[in-house]
Amino acid sequence: MTDLPKTTFVETDIEALAGAEGSLAIVVPPEGGLDRAAGRVNRLTKGAVVRFVGSEAFESMDAGAVHSLSFPTGMTAERLLIAKLPKTGAIDIARQAGAACAKAAKAGAPLRIEAGGHKHAAEIAYGAALRGYAFTARTTSDKPKVVSGVVCAVSKPDAMAAAFAPRQAVAEGVFFTRDLTNEPANYLTTENFAEQLKALTQLGCKVEVLEEDALTKLGMGAFVGVGLGSRSPTKLVVVEWQGGGTEAPFALVGKGVVFDTGGISLKPAGGMEDMTMDMGGAGVVSGVMHALAARKAKANVVGLVGLVENMPDGAAQRPGDVVTSMKGDTIEVINTDAEGRLVLADVLWYAQERFKPTGMINLATLTGAIIIGLGHHNAGVFSNDDTLCQRFLDAADAEGEGAWRMPMGPAYDKQLKSNVADMSNVGGRPAGSITAAQFLKRFVKEDVPWIHLDIAGVASVKEETTFAPRGATGWGVRALDRLIAGHYEG
Repeated sequence: MTDLPKTTFVETDIEALAGAEGSLAIVVPPEGGLDRAAGRVNRLTKGAVVRFVGSEAFESMDAGAVHSLSFPTGMTAERLLIAKLPKTGAIDIARQAGAACAKAAKAGAPLRIEAGGHKHAAEIAYGAALRGYAFTARTTSDKPKVVSGVVCAVSKPDAMAAAFAPRQAVAEGVFFTRDLTNEPANYLTTENFAEQLKALTQLGCKVEVLEEDALTKLGMGAFVGVGLGSRSPTKLVVVEWQGGGTEAPFALVGKGVVFDTGGISLKPAGGMEDMTMDMGGAGVVSGVMHALAARKAKANVVGLVGLVENMPDGAAQRPGDVVTSMKGDTIEVINTDAEGRLVLADVLWYAQERFKPTGMINLATLTGAIIIGLGHHNAGVFSNDDTLCQRFLDAADAEGEGAWRMPMGPAYDKQLKSNVADMSNVGGRPAGSITAAQFLKRFVKEDVPWIHLDIAGVASVKEETTFAPRGATGWGVRALDRLIAGHYEG
């Protein structure tokens, strides 16, 4: 897994500022006024800080934004970063400021952030940690792309380090998700994915891998059928974190299609390379389980990921084939490129039969239709339970991870009718993301609170975001961790 930039907290030492190397960041409130560290930097730079803070450029900056001055006079640092940040502002603004500092800092060199007595110093460091990511596993260049480390100078280093510790665990989970989602499919095979999840035993998780023959014996015809054309064996990985009491666990279920050609319903060549991210749902589940275990969450959570590759082959399932799910329902496969719902149908049913969860959330890069509807700013949220849904939406909002509830209803079920089976796996172009959710709902028991998250538009993006470079975002790890922390721990 890509390592986080090492983050340390030290006591403010204004005498050390002149010799600080790499990049040095100071925090200035919108109304102006310099703390001890910023005042010292202003004297070292012969008034440059005061001149900038009094300029229209500073006035026009958004809260959380950063301005960079190169090779400041009187200092060893190559970059002086001035972050505009209210003294008692919102947590998300503090994180944005930290992320902006990490982005603007010199790669390969240390970043020192003079946060002083700021209330949200740990959040500033958290933002910097999240932004200190680059996927370099498949490149030969040794040129650094992120800061070598982060030093956060504060008035109470021990308290801030303690506040940062659980955030570091979550950031590690985000990095794990990003790595998995960014990894090319010839490296992240179903077997390699399963091996990486086995490593979670080092954090105290229990990990079990169900092989393809076991899945067949369980009656998972929908799931197993997706991988018939691939040389990579289909697997179900179950990751259990038992940090609570004897209560039933909360279940997270992820679609793990390590590459999706569309199968016999072959996708167009343009953009098919992006289908390395079609395991994004499984990636998020993996990252959440890492985060929960790393911070020793006092909750029982089980993560289940269905790992499979959808390839065209003489043995691949065909359009028109009928498969039988673990539940016993038969499904006419109208389109082999609508494979994610076939994977989830069986894994959702297995999760309920084995674990009797208190609630269940599945994640999948499921439909292009959700991107047409919501773009790359929000995941689609579908649910059978208002309370669970609102809890998740609140968690996502608090973490700044866009999520929008979508409608469901029996009227959409008509589109899934089949002449030869209990249902079809697609319902045509109209309301494509909704009919996919309606399909999944048939495999959720009536008494189980459930959410389906369609993350096709947010799992991996072409432009950088506040907390990540272009590529995998790690969307959902922070929101789901907050949901568990707020409602299923203790």
